Amino acid sequence: MRRIVLGVLGLGNVGAGCLRLLADNRAAIEARLGATVVVKRVLVRDLDRPREIDVEPGLLTTDAALLLGDPEIDVIVELIGGIEPALTYILDALAAGKQVVTANKAVLAERGAEIFAAAEKGGLGVFFEGSVAGGIPLLRALREGLASDRIDGVCGILNGTANFILDAMSRRGLAYAEALRMAQEAGYAEADPTLDVGGGDAAHKLTLLAQVAFGRRVDPAAILTEGIESITALDIRTADDLGYVIKSLAIADRGEAVEAGAGAVEAEEGPPRLRVHPTLVPKGHVLAGVRGSYNACQVRSQGLGSSLYYGRGAGMMPTGVAVLSDIIEVARLLLARQPGDSLPAGARVQASASEPAPLDDLVHENYICVDAPNRPGVLGRVATCLGAHGVSIKYMHQDEPQGSDLVPLIMLTEPAREADMVAALADLRAFADLPDPPRRLRILRDLEDDG
Repeated sequence: MRRIVLGVLGLGNVGAGCLRLLADNRAAIEARLGATVVVKRVLVRDLDRPREIDVEPGLLTTDAALLLGDPEIDVIVELIGGIEPALTYILDALAAGKQVVTANKAVLAERGAEIFAAAEKGGLGVFFEGSVAGGIPLLRALREGLASDRIDGVCGILNGTANFILDAMSRRGLAYAEALRMAQEAGYAEADPTLDVGGGDAAHKLTLLAQVAFGRRVDPAAILTEGIESITALDIRTADDLGYVIKSLAIADRGEAVEAGAGAVEAEEGPPRLRVHPTLVPKGHVLAGVRGSYNACQVRSQGLGSSLYYGRGAGMMPTGVAVLSDIIEVARLLLARQPGDSLPAGARVQASASEPAPLDDLVHENYICVDAPNRPGVLGRVATCLGAHGVSIKYMHQDEPQGSDLVPLIMLTEPAREADMVAALADLRAFADLPDPPRRLRILRDLEDDG
């Protein structure tokens, strides 16, 4: 029986889950492939550290060169995470002619240009299903299941930690700090949760979704990214009273056509619009019911319309499933080709570099909460400031004082341009008698027409 030989970099939760699945399902996998999948070496930091899975000691090494320089190894499976040394290992693997499987969204989002260029130069593949939405086959659905369709937009909950925290605040009535502590105790949040609660993790994943869905590679630092740290119990309660739940959403829309250059036959497609931010989602919307650490992504495409992909977004076994599915895919491609051939072009990700489109003309209804002194005239000044920027108020409520002389002023706006809202909020932040910045949350419309 033919063999596909793996070298695995990293044996944390995901690596352990992948190897456990490979061992448990070996007979079925080999029957489907008509070949055996062999793990030859596993790179670890500490040979004596306790692990989630028993591995033959002879497989373990602390020397990456034993994997990257081994001509018998066909596929390097990178499960270290972070930028370095993962980037160096991936580039070295590609330089050595090896296929790469990875679940590392950070290195692909931030240094993907180098990685995919190296893969294309060598006719090699970089497979990364496990990098977005854990065990949900989301990228494969976009790349293969919707290959005949045109994807216009994606809107999803891509970070299980943020969703767990907001869900605990909504359903258990917890304050943000309590919900974060619960997430940490349950293992859903790191000791330093900044990347998750600040939106950076979701921005990395959105970068990869845009690359697969639209063929555009965007610097995640250029994506509008807002975290959930400032969400309060009052915001959660008010959203509930108004018929909403608060979710952290990652949203991408295909770029609109722009005027073609001289001599062009058709208009060129503009850059995509990308953003990550907490959002008021109507209770009847399909994403409103996504609870705990689950992920979900709604996709809008021209032929199929709206489709939903839902499941566990992280964890040892869910992400292990995604990584192993990539290993099986690359194994099939290697078994089908002639020795020395490049992988088929369709198996290699190709995308052009792009800046994200400006969001100035996006239109949303908005939730605004201003903690204002309980004095005459303040409410009028706030309303006047919004009106001066063309932002109309359709609902206003003055809540009970929050343990001081500050009174929360809660407003819902009529649909307003993003640029107008940004300008109005900047002016409100300059008010000397407002001790805290106003909190603004966008309100999601149905994905069929959301902005």
